[in-house]
Amino acid sequence: MINWDEFEHIHVIKKLKEILSSWWNIDIVFTNEQGQLKGMAPQSVKFCNPAVSALLTKNAASENLTDLVSKTLEELRHSEHRYSIRKWDPAGYDLAIVPITIDNDFMGSVVAMGFLNSSDSASNRLNEVRERLAAFGASEQVIDKAISTIKFIENQEHSHFLELVELVAQEVITLHLEITTRENRIKELNKELGSRYKYDNMIGKSKPMQSLYSLLDKIKHAGSTVLVQGENGTGKELIARAIHYNSDRKDKPFVIQNCSAFNDNLLESELFGHVKGSFTGAVKDKKGLFEMADKGTFFLDEIGDTSPTMQVKLLRVLQEGTFIPVGSTEMRRVDVRILAATNKNLKEMVEQGTFREDLYYRLNVINISVPPLRERKEDIPLLAEFFLANSQKNESNVRKALTKRALEKLYDYSWPGNVRELQNEMERALVLSGAESKITADMLSPKVLEANEKGKVQGARVHGRLKDALEDLEKEMIKVGLRRTGWNKSKLAKELGISRAGLIMKVEKYGLDKRKMLKG
Repeated sequence: MINWDEFEHIHVIKKLKEILSSWWNIDIVFTNEQGQLKGMAPQSVKFCNPAVSALLTKNAASENLTDLVSKTLEELRHSEHRYSIRKWDPAGYDLAIVPITIDNDFMGSVVAMGFLNSSDSASNRLNEVRERLAAFGASEQVIDKAISTIKFIENQEHSHFLELVELVAQEVITLHLEITTRENRIKELNKELGSRYKYDNMIGKSKPMQSLYSLLDKIKHAGSTVLVQGENGTGKELIARAIHYNSDRKDKPFVIQNCSAFNDNLLESELFGHVKGSFTGAVKDKKGLFEMADKGTFFLDEIGDTSPTMQVKLLRVLQEGTFIPVGSTEMRRVDVRILAATNKNLKEMVEQGTFREDLYYRLNVINISVPPLRERKEDIPLLAEFFLANSQKNESNVRKALTKRALEKLYDYSWPGNVRELQNEMERALVLSGAESKITADMLSPKVLEANEKGKVQGARVHGRLKDALEDLEKEMIKVGLRRTGWNKSKLAKELGISRAGLIMKVEKYGLDKRKMLKG
């Protein structure tokens, strides 16, 4: 079942409608397979031609349109034609009817209305429109304005404007298939994974998170060093906690130190401790964090920020389990499982000579790569619901929920700040929602709303040569599609309804290869 309400808000469709309106004063409406108008209320929509809106609010005219579209779709079902141009008798206008076909089934249609075919006598057609509108009770003022806005479409223009109308139909099909695929994917995961959407305080049902859970299950009882790598805000500390509290060391200390928080001298004292009098201010012996973590787990966050000198000292602890406190000559031994994390590419740092190779390999016994939120967007509803509930846990009022439109905006945002940014966004939206029971799209921050628009096809031109406008639109659709599919050309070609070879030629034509786009 197609959700028709979605399509009035789709940016590409809005831009295509703008082009059709600007060039030919043509309106676009959607119908279901029975020919009934969908996705809008005629009385609330401002059409290019004022008479169109007036007629669609009249039962007789609207029923006539339904019958006409229904009969046309039935005829197209048994023909090889992709569209049909018919006269809408109540108004005297012509219509272009393009079916929306999914899996060889007619699900509805896109109807372009408000124009006249130039193959007939212009004066006769205009007089006919005037008579029909007068018969339906339109005022002289409305009739005169309607006549002044009618466009005659030349024969050579038919293919151009019909191509745009067919693009609208294709966008409806593409979006419907994307939504269906997403819903099916979530259903499959739910069926496969049952109720498992958490691992300690981590939340997610997506495939990357399930792979992460599986890996954590395998390593939690081992004593091996673990290197957790991922962007800021992805939850690296949560993973470290999950490893510790599901391990055999769970009843022993779990110690955390951010390696970027201190300079070398202070960090050395913090990690290894010091003896009284070892430096100014050392008025008594101090036990270091390694000693405090003995028999437990030590989480070294931002380890990529440590200096070469500190890296040598950390390597000794990892290899031998020994260290010397600052100012002491006595070597001490500890039994500590090391978990380290960084948002930097340590392998590149090794190649650049800024991180010790031996320490890298000693840390990287087990590597955990934490997926950014943009690569597991199926988890956004779960995470958003969790953050909203958590923020309201001390309140007795009704729990708030996101509207479908707001959730769509969250899906479209790239989340550079990852899960932490989503949490902040939900807290902000909760405050702005006030007494409302629903969190709507307009309550989201401007960066989410603006980025959502920037990620879509922007600035489709409505002036100049039609060929250039179509090429601009084609380029932007391919550019957005490549990013959305992770440069999977076979998948995108199928979505766009062209061959893979044809897509590759267009990628080369518009200079959209992956390296150039990422560099840009």
